[in-house]
Amino acid sequence: MEIGNDCGFSGTTISCFSHIKIGNRVRVGANVVIMDGDYHLEDTRTSAPRPIFISDNVWIGYGCAIMKGVHIGENSIIGINSVVIKDVPANVIVAGNPARVIKNL
Repeated sequence: MEIGNDCGFSGTTISCFSHIKIGNRVRVGANVVIMDGDYHLEDTRTSAPRPIFISDNVWIGYGCAIMKGVHIGENSIIGINSVVIKDVPANVIVAGNPARVIKNL
């Protein structure tokens, strides 16, 4: 796991089975879960852990879940209580379950 410079976390859970890389100046709200695996590695119903990459200058709002295999592009914002299961482009706001782009920045 790698965490860049000037990052801030509030009551965040990070579960790293494979690799998680968090860039510089990333802000993460309370009750956020970032996990690159499903915890049940021996269960054939789950897939293998996959790395997560969170680019520079990303804001992740309260209560979000960032799931395995996701890449979040730089300067993006993840809205409160979003579940991120797919890649997020740079310079956008995403929100929802599953998270989707709601605005370009």
